[in-house]
Amino acid sequence: MKFKQIHKVKSQLLLAGLLGISQLVKAQEIIAIETAHHAMVLQAVKGKDVNTIYFGQKLHSAAEYAQVNATYKQTSEYTGQLNSAYTPSGSRNLVEPAISVTHADGNKSLNLNFVQQQVENITTNVRLTTITLSDPVYNFTVKLFYKSFYNEDVIEQWTEISHKEKSAVTLEKFASANLILKGKNFYLRQYHGDWAKEMQPEESRITHGIKTLDSKLGTRANLFQPSVFMVSLNAPATETWGEVLYGAMEWSGNFRVDLELDYQDNLRIIAGINNYASNFKLKPNERFTTPKFLYTFSNQGKGDASRKLQNWARTYQLLDGKGDRLTLLNNWEATYFDFNEQKLAGLLKDTKKLGVDMFLLDDGWFANKYPRNDDHAGLGDWQENKQKLPNGISSLVKEADINNVKFGIWIEPEMVNPKSELYEKHPDWVVKQPKRDEYYFRNQLVLDLSNPKVQDFVFSVVDDLFTKNPSLAYIKWDCNAVIYNAYSSHLKDQAAFYIEYVQGLYKVLEKIRAKYPKVPMMLCSGGGGRVDYAALKYFTEFWPSDNTDPLERIFIQWEYSYFYPAIASSNHVTDWGKQPIKFRTDVAMMGKLGFDIVVSKLPENDLKFCQLAIKNYNELKQVIWKGSQYRLANPSEGSVASMLYVSEDQSAAVSFNYLVNSRYDEGSKLPIRMQGLSSDKKYRLTEINLYPGTTSSIDSAATYSGDFLMKVGFNPNVKSDRSSVVIKIEELK
Repeated sequence: MKFKQIHKVKSQLLLAGLLGISQLVKAQEIIAIETAHHAMVLQAVKGKDVNTIYFGQKLHSAAEYAQVNATYKQTSEYTGQLNSAYTPSGSRNLVEPAISVTHADGNKSLNLNFVQQQVENITTNVRLTTITLSDPVYNFTVKLFYKSFYNEDVIEQWTEISHKEKSAVTLEKFASANLILKGKNFYLRQYHGDWAKEMQPEESRITHGIKTLDSKLGTRANLFQPSVFMVSLNAPATETWGEVLYGAMEWSGNFRVDLELDYQDNLRIIAGINNYASNFKLKPNERFTTPKFLYTFSNQGKGDASRKLQNWARTYQLLDGKGDRLTLLNNWEATYFDFNEQKLAGLLKDTKKLGVDMFLLDDGWFANKYPRNDDHAGLGDWQENKQKLPNGISSLVKEADINNVKFGIWIEPEMVNPKSELYEKHPDWVVKQPKRDEYYFRNQLVLDLSNPKVQDFVFSVVDDLFTKNPSLAYIKWDCNAVIYNAYSSHLKDQAAFYIEYVQGLYKVLEKIRAKYPKVPMMLCSGGGGRVDYAALKYFTEFWPSDNTDPLERIFIQWEYSYFYPAIASSNHVTDWGKQPIKFRTDVAMMGKLGFDIVVSKLPENDLKFCQLAIKNYNELKQVIWKGSQYRLANPSEGSVASMLYVSEDQSAAVSFNYLVNSRYDEGSKLPIRMQGLSSDKKYRLTEINLYPGTTSSIDSAATYSGDFLMKVGFNPNVKSDRSSVVIKIEELK
């Protein structure tokens, strides 16, 4: 071959090679899912895997995300699908999968290749990115959804699964999200608990292998372990320092979160519905949509992350998150099941006397054949008990109107006592195994909400109350039992039960909210057994714990505050604990205030204090509910707990300070540095909620700059005889 011919061939080959590289670069897509300060970045090539290449602080130049991969050194040749954005099983994967299936022909392999991405700007702040994946062999499709809330630095992620195979495909695992984090070390802060012991924190370094957080309780799913957690990168985050991710499942049933530190030292977080006893069969052309997994990321510590999440919740998720709330008096600890119209009429007068907005009638008002005189009978028979309430609920609602207060009521419509007319008439509506002995939780069983007839019944419980009593102002919705002997006489495929139960619950709540969109409802589950953002879409508030001992509540409410805003937390003053009424009331003010006490038996000064505290609360509640929350002194780390709420314009704030250690000479010996104020503004600090006959040691004439209060701090003078101190902070105009 002549030199010119050789040179021509080489030139053609070089040109072809350059064109190939150009086409490869062109085919490679960098998908950056960004918020104001955070980014998750994926790399996709059509017909190939979609991989996560970056998770962390947002870069100024999006073009530089393509260079991220080159900065990480792989230490093993066995990478398989290690960085997959949604890891399938049965093909090239060597780690915990996000999805496992059995195809219609019995094959268990799955490969998911990139097809396309779509971006929809829902608002100027909210963007939805959709990534479509498909198997090259089977007609099987997965769509990954990433909904980003720009200003709040929050992302919701979920998945849609569908296929067009000849017959049903079995979904054996079907996660909502598959995150991949890179760092030197990772630290998990998780929670455990039980009745009256909610939100007990544990923090540990994540080691190689898989750590699983899960629930298999069916309903009241968060009783032993909530689905919220934190992961700190490189070192444990503090309130004001460190990189930290907050995660939460938006699902009110069985959940599973796998945290796997893999052989390349990546942390893989796979979160979704628990696939325990739930090999879900998906028919051709059907679509299965997973619940959402919610997360936010901050490089400025836990406090910043929690404020982002709280702001997102108030704006986008919590029902009426920026609205008002009702203070109330509940009868439960005053009467338990033992009441009649005369007693309740007296309590309605006490409601007015106390100065709260509403009276809440708790358990025990219903059932006749098997009267609800204790928790062994009557649940499911939602007719007024004629012996206790001969004139019905309507007479109490009218009495409330006369006293110029509102009226609310307790229900537990998902449950049934075996000793009830409902159980006698519809045993097929009850979750129970047909050939096994019944096993009770709090003397009750769960109704089968996978059954549309049961869904209609549960809706009718609420609808009938409002139809008969249009001015009814509030519902406390309880859920006290877990699911034993899981079985639905309605379903042919029992593997679908745990999922369809929760979906049935949501259908009921959707129907209620379609007809009664604004009525306040409390989400209660024997305490905090069902607290998640999927449920809070339908509820204005939740009940953190049946444990209302104020000292215990400081710790419980503190941990909940990392994930939920104060406006969502129902806090009641009760007779639990040994602390004085002032301490109990001050603690309950850090959220939505209520009372569950016998007003008529309060000493004169206790009553005066409560009335004064309610007036103070009404003046400050907008700051508490909608302000930025700062945890200043952690009760788990010292003798004093201090919490601060600051208004959006930094003109007002309120600080709650408590002694949590009763040992000799404990108290606030050093100033507590505040946060979130304006450095340039001047503030006056005034102690409020003073018990009658006492005076404050705080000099309310003194003024301080925000700079001073945040750098030097302020000592609230908490000590044994001043165990609770509330300080109002006002800008000097």
